[in-house]
Amino acid sequence: MPDGSSRDASVGPLERGLLVLRALSRAPGGRLRASALVRATGLARSPVDRITTTLLRLGYLREAGGEFALAPPLLALGAAYLRGSGAPGAFGPPARALADALDESVSVAVPDGTGVRFVVQYTRRRALSVSFRVGDLLPAERCAPGALFAAEWDEEHFASWRLRSPGDFAADFPALPPGDASRPAEPALRAVAAQAARRGWSLDDQLLEPGLVAVAVPVRDASGATAAALSVVSHTSRHGVRELRDFALPRMRATAERMSAALAAGTGAPAPRAGADDLTAAAKRDLGPEYLQSLARGLSVLAALGGEPGGMTLSAVAQSTGLPRATARRSLLTLESLGYVAADAGHFRPLPRVLDLGHPVLSRLTLGEIAQPHLAELVAQVGESASTAVLDGRDIRYVGRAAAHRVMSVAITLGTRFPAHATSMGRVLLAGLPPRERAAWLGAAPLPRLTGRTVTDPGALARLLEQVRADGFAMVEQELEEGLRSLAVPVHDAEGRVVAAANISMHAGQTSAAQAREDFLPRLRQAADAISADIAVLTAAQDLPPA
Repeated sequence: MPDGSSRDASVGPLERGLLVLRALSRAPGGRLRASALVRATGLARSPVDRITTTLLRLGYLREAGGEFALAPPLLALGAAYLRGSGAPGAFGPPARALADALDESVSVAVPDGTGVRFVVQYTRRRALSVSFRVGDLLPAERCAPGALFAAEWDEEHFASWRLRSPGDFAADFPALPPGDASRPAEPALRAVAAQAARRGWSLDDQLLEPGLVAVAVPVRDASGATAAALSVVSHTSRHGVRELRDFALPRMRATAERMSAALAAGTGAPAPRAGADDLTAAAKRDLGPEYLQSLARGLSVLAALGGEPGGMTLSAVAQSTGLPRATARRSLLTLESLGYVAADAGHFRPLPRVLDLGHPVLSRLTLGEIAQPHLAELVAQVGESASTAVLDGRDIRYVGRAAAHRVMSVAITLGTRFPAHATSMGRVLLAGLPPRERAAWLGAAPLPRLTGRTVTDPGALARLLEQVRADGFAMVEQELEEGLRSLAVPVHDAEGRVVAAANISMHAGQTSAAQAREDFLPRLRQAADAISADIAVLTAAQDLPPA
């Protein structure tokens, strides 16, 4: 809706901003050029430019190679739905335990209109992996959970299902195999739904794609209605569909009962962010008319709605965001009209559709992918190569890398492994281990000498690690290779655990140790903090994907 229309102009930027986010969410890799956004949304170039400027300032987008790309902070919107629904707390731990017990992928989905929206996912690490992404939407008729949900559809749901056009499948269900819009006749869907209701379970025998099989059972709320569906997903190379049912169903039913009990008990939620309007006001002062304050305010309302299970009152939303009640109300009513929010007895709660806003794209980011833009920015600042790594047995393994463009630079590729004891990132990672694990690591095997400077005595290394833990950084001088100096700091998860390390590597003859500490360490810490913040928002509702 253009500015200046007969409707309240303050809601127009929010509507258009959500349209831009949805267009990016459906694009390959979550990125598009501005010209492609104009075509995808039908908006003029001017509002697209103002919307992207606003979303960049909010951190929801990043510029990359001339394109606008979805950024991890956008996950805060989907996290609002997940927190408010209680899904991660009620479903996550039992789903993880079931995946470990069966050694198969486990998902939890909730109904979303005539679709099925995945909210919890635990996969198994295999060459042939079967999984859905958190936020993925599938048509009910093409997956095992859908039959359980369709068993409770009223005639309005079936009418909506009939109106769904096959031409909309590619846009509405991007997780479907390309070009596949097949669906059963309505009597067949009703029969499958009735059968699922009688049995208390349902099957997907390669409905979604060849080779994929699944079994699902209902998770019920306090009224006995199906609030969610628990699925075990496998491949025909491992199980036939009936074999999977016989193998998994007893444990699945017990797990679903635990989930139902946890859902009834409630899981609580973190307190919402306060004072969001102060940030939007500052941005408006900095960017002037290019910054759409009403868009920023509307998104802050959406992010705040996960603050209380069961929804928030208008007064609570206004207090949480620092917005006037009238402003918060306009945003809530707009979000309700667009299907992102439901209102019930004076309480507003986010709906599963919020997960459409980038969650399937961003929830699959690995640690290296999260780190990459921050490493690139760091390299631009310091002119030296930067990396991230994780501890992998006796070694560190590189999972993120941004190289400096210099005649003489440190040449390392992703997946490279080095002995942990002789590297700055290894020492940061070892220092972050619990004391017993660190002692066991130090005593497990000899420490090889790589240069004349390499510390190989376990006692001496233990003392160095204590110092690294106290200092919050490690500097290693030519212990891995002559002439190589590296500086590293820890990367933390939301609980403060060290999950990775970030470093800057340089030639020892070009930069002194004192200069590296003075000039590079503050910028390195800033980059590591930014990576940690992105990890925190990603892991608010799921584990970090494997590096």
